[in-house]
Amino acid sequence: MHDGSAAPMVDSMHAHWDAPHAYWARLRAEAPVALARPTSPDEMPVYYISRWADVDTVLRDAETFSSSINAQGTGQFMGPVMLSMDGEQHRAHRFLVSRAFRASQLAKWEAGLIRPAIEGLCDSVAGRGKAELVGEVISRFPVLVICALCGIPAQDSPRFLQWAMDIHRGMHNPEVGMAAAQAMQAYLEPIVEARRLSPGDDLISDIVQAEVDGQKLSDEEIYGFLRLLLPAGSESTFRTMASALFALLTTPGLLDRAIADRSVLPLVVEETIRWDVANTMVSRVTTRDTVLAGVAIPASSALLIMTASANRDGDHFAHPGIFDPDRPAIRHLGFGAGPHQCLGLNLARIELRIGLDAILDRLPNLRLDSDFPVPEIGGFGFRGPTALHVRFD
Repeated sequence: MHDGSAAPMVDSMHAHWDAPHAYWARLRAEAPVALARPTSPDEMPVYYISRWADVDTVLRDAETFSSSINAQGTGQFMGPVMLSMDGEQHRAHRFLVSRAFRASQLAKWEAGLIRPAIEGLCDSVAGRGKAELVGEVISRFPVLVICALCGIPAQDSPRFLQWAMDIHRGMHNPEVGMAAAQAMQAYLEPIVEARRLSPGDDLISDIVQAEVDGQKLSDEEIYGFLRLLLPAGSESTFRTMASALFALLTTPGLLDRAIADRSVLPLVVEETIRWDVANTMVSRVTTRDTVLAGVAIPASSALLIMTASANRDGDHFAHPGIFDPDRPAIRHLGFGAGPHQCLGLNLARIELRIGLDAILDRLPNLRLDSDFPVPEIGGFGFRGPTALHVRFD
């Protein structure tokens, strides 16, 4: 073991589910590298990492801090996925999908697929003068897009959203997570077989026909990819979009400014991802004894890397708890960093910008509905407002 002090022991984060930002602030101030109090004698040691500099260090050092632990988490339900791969294996699999997200493709999708999807959803509620936007519009939007990219019929997209949410909840309810994973695969099997015989211009065709080191992907790898892509392309994006709209509706003067000048929207998107991104943490495991911020961490220890906490580190961002789209452009960790940085970050940024733009266009004089309580952003591992009741003209 390298020289380093023992980590202070803290209560499990589960005791602070209702107020994560207050808890993370306390960790940053008092125990930035902390050991969670074990709940059983044979439990794997779990370290909480909460400051920006330490989170960034861990995410960039994949040799010391491996992603393989994710095979024990959502990997149980998704199958073999990039989230749990390291090194050359990870690079090879990531390359397969990265080609599908190249700039020329994104530009084509923007006008032909992304904008029509959100405009159609807005138009479906526009005549009523009021709506609950999270359930009726925002949650349906990104999954419509990712299903279209995969050649899946639009009418089936609600199923995929539910499966995505159930897979993410599998850590707390394994039965639900496994049932969703199996149902998703059963739906996709005939589509995968059809793309094998007759490839099209869609993501499933790309994945089915792709090769790593001259070998086509196994069925297990194909379904692992799809179980990762479909949830990653839906739930996290819609929750972040709901938080961005919440910020527009509750930050004094910001909505009027954005309506008058749409160039503000990319700033709103970036600040939302810093201020309260949907995915708040990722997992790693140490491959060797190491020291982080002066604290000794043994090999084979689990780490919870709290990116949402890092993005509110006052040593890195001035007044970090305030939503300020005009803050200087300082790198945030909302999309992670290092080799596992979010592969779909450019698609997510486009969806968020176009989604907000279309809502402001299609639902004029947008405002919170005073018949309902002021909304709040909630959640721990996944964050966002559960409802946004609004009125419009």
